[in-house]
Amino acid sequence: MEHVSFLVTAVVITALAFDFTNGFHDTANSMATSIATGALRPKVAVAISAVLNLAGAFISVAVAKTISGGILDEKAGLKPQIVFAALIGAILWNLVTWLRGIPSSSSHALYGGLIGATLFAVGSHGVHFDVVMTKIIIPAVASPVVAGLAAWAATKLAYRMTRNGDEQVNRRGFKYGQVASSMLVSVAHGTSDGQKTMGVITLTLITAGTLAPGSNPPLWVILAAGVTMALGTYIGGWRIIRTMGKGISDIEPAQGFTAQSAAATVILTSSHMGFGLSTTHVCTGGILGAGKGRADGVVHWSTARRLGYAWLLTLPAAGLVGGLGVLLADQGVWGEIALGAIGIGGAAWIYVLSRRQKVDATNVVDATPSIAESAPTVVTPNAPVAA
Repeated sequence: MEHVSFLVTAVVITALAFDFTNGFHDTANSMATSIATGALRPKVAVAISAVLNLAGAFISVAVAKTISGGILDEKAGLKPQIVFAALIGAILWNLVTWLRGIPSSSSHALYGGLIGATLFAVGSHGVHFDVVMTKIIIPAVASPVVAGLAAWAATKLAYRMTRNGDEQVNRRGFKYGQVASSMLVSVAHGTSDGQKTMGVITLTLITAGTLAPGSNPPLWVILAAGVTMALGTYIGGWRIIRTMGKGISDIEPAQGFTAQSAAATVILTSSHMGFGLSTTHVCTGGILGAGKGRADGVVHWSTARRLGYAWLLTLPAAGLVGGLGVLLADQGVWGEIALGAIGIGGAAWIYVLSRRQKVDATNVVDATPSIAESAPTVVTPNAPVAA
């Protein structure tokens, strides 16, 4: 019993660590376009987003219920080791993609880790594949398309309605609108992604027998997840903010407003319905749609293709790490300790690599390298050192 209690504590701490990475990994979803257009200063933007992420975490628990009692069968012999391994896989994928400046899905990293660890540990009967299809796969495909089409149409309408107005007045008005829409996306992100960690912790407590199957997240879980995500958001995932703000399209305030408004509408609607969609996919779709909605708009399709490849890899990559991790954790206490050490060591190594080419609030709106070039470079003799 003492071992189970210790493992549950370790899993809860690891879940909050994932929540922290989710926060800074997805800050770009809410604030990248506002920062890129100058509607908000970088540090002000992430502070606003952090507060609203926390507020959003208290709005609903529908998505949390999808995780704790939807995609996995609580009666299939699930155990805390499965959740522990899944979280390690999700955290490492989040950090690798953050290092590369790739706005991949933290949500899909978590889902992939959970599904992979469950398949390796108890078999296919532990996963409700019908729920995975309806609540995860279909929304993953449909949501960026819906957001993109909505943003495209809204952008065309916005430029048509303001074409005879004063350009400076229009620009200032759209900046105000962009701030409001970015705030709405922050609330939506807290409502959607904040619940995912709540669902994971609730699932852990159910597998340990602390909560009954089908239980809602306790208040302390909601509060802990919301605060941790807010802290991660305030740190600012500057590498990904740079990619989404400058690397996908050259966004003007009107486009930022329409992209964020479309994304917020899709996210809030899906959260109410319990869909575990990716806010990253939705916001990226909105930016692509807004980029094409302007008559002379530019979309960097080479960057978009790389994002697409990363999105396709997220579920299987996190699932493989989660599956291998649960095999190690099942070896006993030494396996659980080894898995935790691998997670900590991997995170530390990625952090060290990130210091070689620093991106922060002071240079986030500088010219954006392509994703292929955004990883730290290895300095060779006579080669220029990255700024």
